[in-house]
Amino acid sequence: MLELNKISKEYIMPGSVVKALNSVNIKFRDNEFVSILGPSGCGKTTLLNIIGGLDKYTDGDLIIDGISTKEYSDKDWDSYRNHRIGFIFQSYNLIPHQTILENVELALTISGIEKTERVKRAKEALDKVGLGGQYNKKPNQLSGGQCQRVAIARALVNEPEILLADEPTGALDTTTSVQIMELIRQIAKDRLVIMVTHNPELAEKYSTRIIKLLDGNIVSDTYPATEPSEKNSHKQVDKKSKLSVFTAFKLSLRNLISKMSRTFLVSLAGSIGIIGVAMVIAVSAGVQGYIRSMQNDMLSGNPVTISEEGFNLNSLISSRSMSDNGEAVIKNIEDGYVNVNNTIDYIMSRTKELSSLRIKNNINQNYIDYINAMPAEYYNAIVYDYSIDMSNNIYTLYNLENKPDSLISISSAKQIYSSMLTKTEYKDMTSMIQSFTGALYQLPDSPDFILSQYDFITGKTKSKFPSSEDEVLLVVNKDQELSDLLLAELGYYSQQQFLNVVYKSAESEKYDSAIEKTKFSYDELLDKKFIWYPNNTVYNKNTTGNTSVNPFTYNYTADSSWTNGKTFKITGIVKPKEDLSYGTLNSGLYYTESFVNHVLKNSLESQIVNFLKENEQSAISSGKVMGNNTGITYEYNYFIEGTEYNETGFVGSISQMASMMGMMGGSSGSLYTLTLRNLGGNDLPEKISIYPVDFESKDYVTAYLDKWNSDESIEVNDQTLTPDDRSEIIYNDNLSIIIDMINTMINIITTALIAFTALSLVVSTFMIAIITNVSVLERIKEIGIIRSLGGRKGDVANLFIAETFIIGLSSGVIGIGVTYFLSFVINIIVNNLISFKTICALPVKSALIIIIINILLTTISGLIPAQSAAKKDPVVALRTE
Repeated sequence: MLELNKISKEYIMPGSVVKALNSVNIKFRDNEFVSILGPSGCGKTTLLNIIGGLDKYTDGDLIIDGISTKEYSDKDWDSYRNHRIGFIFQSYNLIPHQTILENVELALTISGIEKTERVKRAKEALDKVGLGGQYNKKPNQLSGGQCQRVAIARALVNEPEILLADEPTGALDTTTSVQIMELIRQIAKDRLVIMVTHNPELAEKYSTRIIKLLDGNIVSDTYPATEPSEKNSHKQVDKKSKLSVFTAFKLSLRNLISKMSRTFLVSLAGSIGIIGVAMVIAVSAGVQGYIRSMQNDMLSGNPVTISEEGFNLNSLISSRSMSDNGEAVIKNIEDGYVNVNNTIDYIMSRTKELSSLRIKNNINQNYIDYINAMPAEYYNAIVYDYSIDMSNNIYTLYNLENKPDSLISISSAKQIYSSMLTKTEYKDMTSMIQSFTGALYQLPDSPDFILSQYDFITGKTKSKFPSSEDEVLLVVNKDQELSDLLLAELGYYSQQQFLNVVYKSAESEKYDSAIEKTKFSYDELLDKKFIWYPNNTVYNKNTTGNTSVNPFTYNYTADSSWTNGKTFKITGIVKPKEDLSYGTLNSGLYYTESFVNHVLKNSLESQIVNFLKENEQSAISSGKVMGNNTGITYEYNYFIEGTEYNETGFVGSISQMASMMGMMGGSSGSLYTLTLRNLGGNDLPEKISIYPVDFESKDYVTAYLDKWNSDESIEVNDQTLTPDDRSEIIYNDNLSIIIDMINTMINIITTALIAFTALSLVVSTFMIAIITNVSVLERIKEIGIIRSLGGRKGDVANLFIAETFIIGLSSGVIGIGVTYFLSFVINIIVNNLISFKTICALPVKSALIIIIINILLTTISGLIPAQSAAKKDPVVALRTE
């Protein structure tokens, strides 16, 4: 039994209160067809909405089966509408983007009925109203009468106890109206049907009871129910209604598909910010990938090094600048005074800092043994550099104007050619050329490592990796070139050809194209002979003159009587592989480790080495400083175009600092130094270079080196060395410093760019919030339908949260898709420029994170519109067109 007990309903209008119902008392039987008649505005629809739980009464009580509804919550009313009430509306109120089967299913979905049962019952309901076989049609494909039949099927599918019909024939023609009324009368046989109509003829013909309303009051009731109702103060418990998340997504997806053009444009606009952020990340990841791809190559040219002397680069980079001192001065500026800038103090402090940054490592035999015990899988090669100046002891044939086919040392040939340059337009560059030309190097004793980076270019039959003391390797650059200076230094150019190169560069009229040498055959390069002579042959003790100033003489030309030389042969010429960016070897001539050991063995007991040791000297200096000649010198002469020049040569190496001072006009001469190490007089290396297998192995190498400086004891050659037995050894890992600096810079730039491009994401978030709000306004009718079927406020909110989720997902997918397409195009272009395939490489993980973040942002942007939709009055929503 349904009972209205003194039900009143008031609407508050601006400046007045409108009373729609005034203490209405009605009792309804469980099975009857009740028609409510009355003029427009008398309260018929308001009464129907209160009975259906769409509207709430102001006063009184609605009693259902003797149970008061005063304490009903929103969820209780939702459950009541879903399980006990069926609505038939004048305007059908079908959801246009769903099929008629899905429209009927919706009430069952909210009830929580599983899919198979849902479809079965929905089809049965449509069959009963005469729409069998038309399940997949959309509402716009049906006539008005058919749409009303769908509405009736939807109202009946949940088998409600009460059917409420609001002007069910108001929009139908007479014939269709009769059909619909006959159908409703059949339904009324086993349940309560309450119909609101303004047509008294229909009411008289089909209903069993007619109630007339006027100005919110009942004026007549043809068949009032008189049975007393049982009062029950407890709230009725019904099965809860809930619209599944999946259904919310499906409804929203259908709505978005129905507005495909707008949905695509919104998603495309929302993807712009994603494309910006994703491209920044893609380029950043690609550049870092490019750096990682070069790291192994870069390791070849940047090994981990341990030197006797040098600078701690890590500390040097982090040292302060002169601007630190300026800050204090700025704070003490006072009008009328000029402050004193303590430049001397700054210089002194910087000098102290630089002194503290200097490395002085004690490389002893224990440390060498420790390095040798390093696991072999960590490194490709270890090179021990003893700083021996081989150019003083290696001789080759030079064709000078006055001395054709003369056997001259490489170091003296370099001095002779440098002197010749002083007679040309390039005389100011002579000291720089002295400092920067180099030709002789030690070859890492690891053929597999070297040949993984370099290819032989002389053919398999003539190529061989040097292995013995008398074999050397010639290295050219990737373009298969050797510099003219290096070729001249090694004796491949005659004096006339060398000067011709200078004349050509100077655009001199002396240039002769007929003698220009622009290329060499492999045979010309391979047939060149180089001879090494020991110290006791090259350096002779001086027995005349001032022996304290010039204790030894130097033979810059080889004598035919010398028989103790070692003749080298070039066994192969190699060039870097095409894909090699950084190689281990520079262009030049490379001798073997076994040759270095031979030189050490021979040199340690030589006269000049013993002299330095006995006199506790570490070096012999020679130079042309302030007009004084000291150290080891030799006299040489050469001719240029028939004019003879006599010069003094100096044995040793010139420092770059001295060379720079000479170029700047700071010195009239150069200082040369010949040390014990230059002479092969120290069998402990001055520098150790370790070439790790790869970047990961480099970490193992540095960890192994760090262990020497740790507080734990270590085993070396069955000997336990405590921390007290070991002095700290500082190594330089230049590549890590460079890579860390580059990565830090990339990360800073990436973060800044992401922050900048992310602004467009914020803008798109606001745009999607506005579009979602527009969607709420467009779907108000749908909101009312869902609420009338028992859908909760939360279910309505989920509709629009699902919509923003879908837009976020689609815009994210579009953005990532465009990013990958742009990356593909950019990679093709860049690959043609730098031969690297993936300079844009958006990681899949980053792509997924970007999509997730975008979904979260768009979903958050839809929360306010979703809550606004949930708060819509279902009665008002149903009236919206």
